[in-house]
Amino acid sequence: MGKWENGMAADQIAGARWQKARASDAKNDCIEVARLSENEYAVRNSRFPDGPALIYTKDEFDAFIDGVGKGEFSNMAV
Repeated sequence: MGKWENGMAADQIAGARWQKARASDAKNDCIEVARLSENEYAVRNSRFPDGPALIYTKDEFDAFIDGVGKGEFSNMAV
């Protein structure tokens, strides 16, 4: 990983361009994702934009997106 660490304050990630799903409601109940580099992504809670961010490699992020696309986490949306 690069200069970012898991759990660091999201507002300390200079230049991050956060993207939120259009499905987010008026209370900002969503997560936001930012691509930090060619091989790193950050995820934060949109209700706490200055709070901690989790950092993932491209392979980790791709595996998660693949699982979402295949419905592997659908049981959690109850």
